[in-house]
Amino acid sequence: MNIECLGCGFQRSIIHLLKGEFIDAFYVFPAIYTLILMFTILILHLKFNFKKGGRILLFVFILNILVMLTNYILKLY
Repeated sequence: MNIECLGCGFQRSIIHLLKGEFIDAFYVFPAIYTLILMFTILILHLKFNFKKGGRILLFVFILNILVMLTNYILKLY
């Protein structure tokens, strides 16, 4: 039985990124770039304590969830 989840394709996407196959990484797991953005902002916020870092992280987190949900719904149909 082939059951998809919200994170399906994440590991394959990382492998594509490591190989330099950026477009393939997006096709396998579209949220890979928003995840990279979110973790980059998180690390920078923890190091430099941005004034509005929490709000920025919340926005990027919501964006990431929307991309993952959209991808999941499109895979179902």
